[in-house]
Amino acid sequence: MVGKNLVGFEVGGILYAVDIRRVREIVRPLPVLELPQLPPAVIGVVDHRGDVVPVIDLRRRFSVPARGRERDVRWVIVTRGTRLIGLVVDRVTEVFGTIDSESRELPQMADDEATRVIRGAYAHAGRLVFVLDVDALTAVADRIALPELSALKRGADGAG
Repeated sequence: MVGKNLVGFEVGGILYAVDIRRVREIVRPLPVLELPQLPPAVIGVVDHRGDVVPVIDLRRRFSVPARGRERDVRWVIVTRGTRLIGLVVDRVTEVFGTIDSESRELPQMADDEATRVIRGAYAHAGRLVFVLDVDALTAVADRIALPELSALKRGADGAG
């Protein structure tokens, strides 16, 4: 019996998945605080349950247009070390398991930032699903120096 080890979602009409152990939760979009000088794929940060969470729009990250209905858009909150990072996806599909016999060999692709995030590919429900490396995918957030939430609430002058 196969355990359910992946969370599936769509971005630009393509199916992707991440390891379920890296997923904290799936939420509807929240109000975003835009900060100056963010990498292009990072749309801002949110106060999510007391954590300052950078939000990466995977549609921007993969240079694809949004597809589907706006009401289906979700944020997959993932862990990167001790940090939480939100991933904007067109829609979450399902939680599912994989077995090695469903694995597909990846063709030799250009060694660019977009392809380095793909860890593997599987056939699932008649479609190809690309499994993403959460650490490689969210490395762009390492370039963001985030203040602690208490500093954001106090304001720039430090007054409480």
